[in-house]
Amino acid sequence: MTGHDFSERDIHMALDGELPGDERAAYDAWLDANPEMKARSTRYVADRAALHAAFAGVLDEPVPARLQKIVFGETPARTARGRSRWWLAAAAAAVLAIGGVGGYVAGIDHLGLEDPANDEFAEQAIAAHVIYAAEKRYAVEVPASDKDHLQTWLSNRVGLKLVAPDLAAEGFQLVGGRLLPAGHGKAAMLLYEDDKGERISLFITAESAGKAKGTYGSEENGPEAIYWLDKGYACAVVGSLPRAQLTSVAKSAYSQLLAGLAG
Repeated sequence: MTGHDFSERDIHMALDGELPGDERAAYDAWLDANPEMKARSTRYVADRAALHAAFAGVLDEPVPARLQKIVFGETPARTARGRSRWWLAAAAAAVLAIGGVGGYVAGIDHLGLEDPANDEFAEQAIAAHVIYAAEKRYAVEVPASDKDHLQTWLSNRVGLKLVAPDLAAEGFQLVGGRLLPAGHGKAAMLLYEDDKGERISLFITAESAGKAKGTYGSEENGPEAIYWLDKGYACAVVGSLPRAQLTSVAKSAYSQLLAGLAG
């Protein structure tokens, strides 16, 4: 096999230990000759390590029947708001395996769990946040230094005219963003950080035919999502901030995203 015969598929085979031993030397040489693929391989290794570290406490637990139904495309029965950590682990694993609001502003201070049917959207947003907010080197695909390209790229891929909200007044600066799977479509994730290293994220999709708003936390003391579905898109602001602070950030983000959509 020559160096030109390898592809991204071989990267996954190598990481899974399935690359034939007699091809390893040629594969390593191919990586060294292709910096982009070598960086991609490094990113996949980091993603896998982050996922394993985040869910080390539940990796050996049996998979609940409800999540097996999700994997096989069956609709699970709704449960109470308190979910086991397994749903978050499964959602986060899917993120990696597949890849991987006028009237609302006035009422967002009093957001409650108004529509349990939208919990799964919030859970996807929290799962993505758990994985990527913890990353230092590969948290985003496009950095804030290339903001114009980031906004154009995510807008084209998600199917919405997106702006990255300016949250400086809330104490947060844009780190960058990435594209993620979400249901049958795509989601834009924008990551922000304050001067203490605390991170929040926005998870935005065009997969919304309804109108709803709510708050959701998948487990006690974990990240919380404030979300809304309106005007053909859905957004969740996720973080581990006090509720009042997260709500303030969500209000600011909402008004700017809405203005961007209308612009």
